[in-house]
Amino acid sequence: MREDNPEGATKASTGQPTSPVRPRRPQRSARVEGSVDIAEPRAEPKAEPAPVVDQHECIPDGNLGSHPKPSRPATVKPLEERNIKAGPKGPGHHPIRAASVPHPLASRPVPPHLNPHAQRALSVAGTADTQAQTVEDFRVHIITWNVGSATPPDDITSLLGLNVGDGNTDMYIIGLQEVNSMINKRLKDVLFTDQWSEVCMDRLSPFGYVLVTSQRMQGLLLLIFAKYFHLPFLRGVQTETTRTGLGGYWGNKGGVSARMSVFGHTICFLNCHLPAHMENSDQRMEDFESILQQQQFEGQAATGVLDHDVVFWFGDLNFRIDDLDMQVVKSAIDNNKYSMLWEKDQLNMAKDSETVLEGFQEGPLKFPPTYKFDVGTDTYDTSGKKRKPAWTDRILWRLRVTAPLGAGKRGSISGLTSGTKVTQHSYRSHMEYTVSDHKPVTSIFTLQFPYKVDVPLVTIIVEDEWNSIADATAKFTLAPNYSRSSWDWIGLYKVGFKHHKDYVGYVWAKQEEADFHRQEHQVTFTEEELPKGSGDFILGYYSNNMSTVVGVTEPFQVIITLGTASLELK
Repeated sequence: MREDNPEGATKASTGQPTSPVRPRRPQRSARVEGSVDIAEPRAEPKAEPAPVVDQHECIPDGNLGSHPKPSRPATVKPLEERNIKAGPKGPGHHPIRAASVPHPLASRPVPPHLNPHAQRALSVAGTADTQAQTVEDFRVHIITWNVGSATPPDDITSLLGLNVGDGNTDMYIIGLQEVNSMINKRLKDVLFTDQWSEVCMDRLSPFGYVLVTSQRMQGLLLLIFAKYFHLPFLRGVQTETTRTGLGGYWGNKGGVSARMSVFGHTICFLNCHLPAHMENSDQRMEDFESILQQQQFEGQAATGVLDHDVVFWFGDLNFRIDDLDMQVVKSAIDNNKYSMLWEKDQLNMAKDSETVLEGFQEGPLKFPPTYKFDVGTDTYDTSGKKRKPAWTDRILWRLRVTAPLGAGKRGSISGLTSGTKVTQHSYRSHMEYTVSDHKPVTSIFTLQFPYKVDVPLVTIIVEDEWNSIADATAKFTLAPNYSRSSWDWIGLYKVGFKHHKDYVGYVWAKQEEADFHRQEHQVTFTEEELPKGSGDFILGYYSNNMSTVVGVTEPFQVIITLGTASLELK
């Protein structure tokens, strides 16, 4: 592939303004969703360098590059089956695509055909040069599941909530425990990965969710997916691991975490697998405290887990139900008297005495204990061990507060801290999944916060359609505080891509000496870098210094005849 030429051939566009319009954030609906990036080893400069993984290179757990055809949930159409037009073509529409926050309502009328969620998104204003005022909601779907070394079930649609199909989920956080590793020969790259990561990507990518980051420590796995247009506002992504098994030498127990800044608000996700057995409640608390002490992040204002504006703590925490014998517990379950069991739950009781739990909140446990079941059934343990049912699998959250929390306040809505509010919408188990002796638990939250960061570091501008090779150009501008690298690149992605390496083609965004004072830059895609078929695509600007995508466009159409091959027109 040849290097890009900022001064190369361009297509004069009579409809393009001399100065780029303020980019807008795409409509937030199920029709157009997608997102982001994973950590990747740095490419070494070569004569023809490529930001891809060498087939013989071993990548740390979580850096995936699979390309199997996604399986399709039955109730919601994948993106490739929808007639995607990136954004409304109502009054004031201009054939330029870029992704950021929306214009104020006065300058961007909301088309009446959009659903209420999309109308709300398009009417939100945000500016770069004034104090952030807009309060936006950010929907997070968290899953925790001890999968007991099982292979994934055939369908995880309901676990992901894809059967709802409202398109409101902004980010998926998937925390698994006891994941069994295997070599999957279907991967293009020789990667040591697992079926669970692959099935999650296969299921979510057709709906536009892309892997942001992942972290693996033996059986512990943390996966984070988000929509593509959030990508420029997810910054400072870092991951950490802490081993607590065998006194800190073995990773069968411990914690894996990922932290990032979301629209300028710091968030940390911590997936833990703590020691088992009834008598080890104190050891569980000691291990949790050890994980919090050991996990430190570099170069960030929030160096420790609890320094973040919001912390989500989840996993197989292994806390049990004290005092009550087996028959009493089972009778309470049969009669839906969960409050009686919750009063004897070790984690719930520890909140009153353990300092490390101060500020952590949890919604009421209104679902049956999620452990331990006979595999393949909904029947609690009938083996010789006859483990007493318990809520081992939990999801909690904590806000970094500036004032002491009121005593005994454990409601589902927590107070403001740094302008952030967290509301829990659901907290439930999924009894229909029987591949493990645990049931998965999910929770859906809304984070409400004002924009602190609402302008991408790189704004890419591309025309509505590429109808010929001469159209295959894009212009981009850089924010004043962006540190550019000669190894930055712009990738061309098919809508429904899985992660930032899952591109169709790319061009280098190298900076020449003559470019230092240039406000607007341009790259050109050659025929070699263009797709072999027509469809909907986006462009993403990958920052080598930040190891993330820092600018994206809205979807646009590529309808080009390459060489002598005639491509199918939409």
